Amino acid sequence: MPAPSLAAQTTYAELLERTATAAFQSAFADNGSFTAKSINGRKYWYFQAGTGAERSQRYVGPETPDLLERITRHKEVREDERERRALVSTLVRSFGFPRPIPEIGDVIAALARAGVFRLRGVLVGTVAYQTYAAMLGVRLSAGSLQTGDVDIAQFKNVSVAVEDSTPPVLDVLKEVDRSFRAVPHMTDGRRVTSYAAKGGLRVDFLTPHQGRETGHPQKLPALNTDAQPLRFLDFLIREPEPAVVLHGAGTYVHVPAPARYAVHKLIVSRRRPEGFAKRDKDLRQAEALLAALAERRPHEMKSAWEEAYGRGPKWRQLMLEGLVLLAAAVRDAVLKTIGAPRSIIPGIDLSFDNPPARYDFSRDIVMFQGQGLGGAVDCAVSREALDDHFGAYGLRQEGRLEAFFKNRSKIEEIARTKYLFSPVEEPRAVLLGTSDIEELSRKELRVRGETARSSRKRRAPKRT
Repeated sequence: MPAPSLAAQTTYAELLERTATAAFQSAFADNGSFTAKSINGRKYWYFQAGTGAERSQRYVGPETPDLLERITRHKEVREDERERRALVSTLVRSFGFPRPIPEIGDVIAALARAGVFRLRGVLVGTVAYQTYAAMLGVRLSAGSLQTGDVDIAQFKNVSVAVEDSTPPVLDVLKEVDRSFRAVPHMTDGRRVTSYAAKGGLRVDFLTPHQGRETGHPQKLPALNTDAQPLRFLDFLIREPEPAVVLHGAGTYVHVPAPARYAVHKLIVSRRRPEGFAKRDKDLRQAEALLAALAERRPHEMKSAWEEAYGRGPKWRQLMLEGLVLLAAAVRDAVLKTIGAPRSIIPGIDLSFDNPPARYDFSRDIVMFQGQGLGGAVDCAVSREALDDHFGAYGLRQEGRLEAFFKNRSKIEEIARTKYLFSPVEEPRAVLLGTSDIEELSRKELRVRGETARSSRKRRAPKRT
């Protein structure tokens, strides 16, 4: 992926700040005041307007330095819609970052004005994925960006705790498109978790399932709707990040942290049927994000991976099965970032079928290829390793090649051991240095011994 330009990153950062300020300004009128409440040891801010029986409070958010600054600047900052539109245009036209189709952009903007994101709703799904291009400064493939759905998620306990609510969802959506209708839930026709318009546009509300898995809809009082409970969603929407949907003057939203989104897509891809279009889309989105995160946000990716990996054997199984299906270079970049050997991948191996070998004069190495899961693996052994361990000391290049061919089986076995069991150094590659030979020879012997013992145990007759 091409490196993000400093201009693109600066433009997006400015737009994010301005849309956040504009959203804050439009949510709270001037004829009111901000007040704080302490709940469970943490301070939350509310906007209070009116007096006496007309007094009302609207939820603002948990106290952060950024929020305190916005409160201070509330009466000082003017709306700058025209300039924000220019920033959106620059990001889309000059830098090629994606924007949603207009109908979806209008729906998200209406939900934002109604307070969905202020009340800690999280935009998930492909529209959220679109925001990562500008956030991370990467190009995303067009095939993984298409959608006709808007997905909004919220924790049920958060929905109860904020003590504020949006207007009814259907009323908000009908302001955008009068054809929107409530879609009765499949298992309980009295409840509504989805809304559909003519032409196929759909808005779905989701919430993490609690306790044993159930398809029964859950009420989200803050968003004035029911929501479909889903497994793994709690991991996805924990600690979301602010983002901008590149529509109109920019819409300020909250989306999952990109590392959580990528890991979540790996997991849910394995729960979809083979050949299902959304399964391939999940994998392509995970692959693109993991490649970008390994380069630009490796610590965040490592943290998200470790959290999910620690949630139990089923999570680990789904994550690793998903990793198998990614391009080998991306898979190896992930393993390098999380500090895991390739041997954790189900079905991985490195084999050799007497491929040609050649001497690379520029690097002073003998190069040969193996076949791994996902394609060819570039293997090499250094001149020093050949000199120190395979009798090539003092020989010219032709002699070093001859020493390689004479010891080929041994070198290939050691290369296989390093490829599988040592930390990943380079994607789709393995280089044997002189310090590797002794250490990996011992490791190879241990692996052979464990394999032989396991084989004997499987063949041993059962005692009666």
